[in-house]
Amino acid sequence: MVNLKIDGQEISAPEGTTVLRAAEAAGIAIPKLCDHKELTPYGGCRLCLVEVEGARTLQPSCTLPVSDKMVVWTNTPQVREARRFVLSLIFSERNHFCMYCPVSGGDCELQNAAYAEGMTHWPLQPNWQPYPVDASHKDFVLDNNRCILCRRCIRACGELVGNFTLGVEERGARTMVIADLGVPLGESTCIACGTCIQVCPTGALIDRAGAYRGREKDSQKTASICAGCSIGCGVVLITRDNNLLRIEGDWDAPVNQGLLCELGRFRPLDDPGQRILTPLVRKDGALKAATWEEAIGVTAAKLQPLAGKNGSGMAAIASPRLTAETLCAFSELFATKLGSAQLATTDDPAPAPVPSTGTLADLHQADCVVVAGADLVANHQVAGFFIKRAVPKGTRLIVIDAGESQMKALADCAITPNKGGEPSAIAGIVAALKNQAVDVLAAHSGAPADALAKAASMLAAAKTPVIVAGPHKHLAGALSELADTVAAKIVSVYGKANTRAALAYKIDGAFDPKGKQAVFVALGDEKPTQKLIQQVEHVPFVVVQAAYTSQLTAVADVVFPVETWAEQEGHFVNVEGAVQRVQRGLIPPDEVWSSARVLHVLAQKMGYELTADWQRSL
Repeated sequence: MVNLKIDGQEISAPEGTTVLRAAEAAGIAIPKLCDHKELTPYGGCRLCLVEVEGARTLQPSCTLPVSDKMVVWTNTPQVREARRFVLSLIFSERNHFCMYCPVSGGDCELQNAAYAEGMTHWPLQPNWQPYPVDASHKDFVLDNNRCILCRRCIRACGELVGNFTLGVEERGARTMVIADLGVPLGESTCIACGTCIQVCPTGALIDRAGAYRGREKDSQKTASICAGCSIGCGVVLITRDNNLLRIEGDWDAPVNQGLLCELGRFRPLDDPGQRILTPLVRKDGALKAATWEEAIGVTAAKLQPLAGKNGSGMAAIASPRLTAETLCAFSELFATKLGSAQLATTDDPAPAPVPSTGTLADLHQADCVVVAGADLVANHQVAGFFIKRAVPKGTRLIVIDAGESQMKALADCAITPNKGGEPSAIAGIVAALKNQAVDVLAAHSGAPADALAKAASMLAAAKTPVIVAGPHKHLAGALSELADTVAAKIVSVYGKANTRAALAYKIDGAFDPKGKQAVFVALGDEKPTQKLIQQVEHVPFVVVQAAYTSQLTAVADVVFPVETWAEQEGHFVNVEGAVQRVQRGLIPPDEVWSSARVLHVLAQKMGYELTADWQRSL
């Protein structure tokens, strides 16, 4: 530990800590613009200048490491004068029309820094040269008039996400943030993760959905869990007047460390369609509004006579976007109480995960990563970000996939075996590691022998290898042997938000309702697939729990209105087995029930009492 003084306060900080971070840890605020705690210190804006006794000039605290017996002053007249001068220059460079900016009034770090210095006008007249506004992207806008060239967005795109879409062109006052080689954002390699928006300190990057809908200080923030996939990313729901304005990544969440993908940040803000606000019961061939008592009664009267008939009378299917509490009640009601032999999830077919021996955190230290049977560009993207950002730093990437995995474009070694040939390809790598012949295994897998040998060479040189496995149980044996051979951890990725909980509750059958008399669909806010709609449309009695109207609710005999993912409370279990708390960010309409409540009340109507012991099988 290093001992120093900041503004007369005795402080101890670990060696290598910057003065800025040491001050923040001690509760001393130093203004900054280019700095962000998740990014490598940059030292570009010079707003964080401090006075260090013994130093000739003011020093940027964001890049200055602490030293023993250092004495730092953060608010001397010289420091304050320098700050005002820096801010004056920044305001003069571009067109900062603060009164018209969607983040003005407490949300803009530039404006806040100016007010903190008592600035109420521009000391230097801006040149009012217009700068381009790029509105080609469907989710956000880049306004170069408000850009201060702090490069936070560029650094986040590369350092945190590993996409490297953003950069700059020109020099000096003509410097401009661009995408790729100057193409419109909407036509670029941008993957719409939105990290650049979250780190932008001004209104240069704004999301379309939340812009001009109120200031952040007048909104509410709720920490919760993303329902997009099974990674279990921590999110912060920004709401105002019971409207979801924006979704941000939670920088303190241990799983994703603030990162989100398009599916978690933007797609929940899309228009989901018409909300169902009251129970519906089919009468005379048409769905009509009904009371909860009537809808529950009709459902109970139809389902109860089918109970205990060797499970042949009914089938039930649930969305893994529902909470563990709901899935537990679903399993207990239909499997234990009603005796249905067919319980499935909308993951259909249910994934067969390869057993994990590691966690997603192991990817941060991996010097070689094998991705087998998983496309982390298309699915479970945040796990892919961890790998993509490590590759430029020297982490080797091996991709084994019979399909067209987009991760292959990033790989040092891409292996494409024949369909079903992945186990043989992996066995060939193991053989090469053991200095055995690989020709027969290569021929059987359809993968070139030299590619298998190259992968083996990379793994042999690795000190902390990690294997990321997709949901293909036939890979389990081969990957386990490979992991044992090179002392690698296996990280299994599969399913939707709560698929692991669904599998624990034995909701894992194949969904085939042909010949069934009734089907119960606990859909929540998930959009039904055409396959699911076609499967149930000829079943005599269909019950659907849903938040929004769809082709599926249109063919149902009873529809129960239920909460959306942002309205529900409970727990998700991610791929690592971590039980995570889901908190409500929005209040559901008056006549809308939780999915769990529907199941409990329905069970009571039929004379059953559910235990609600959702933790029993996790």
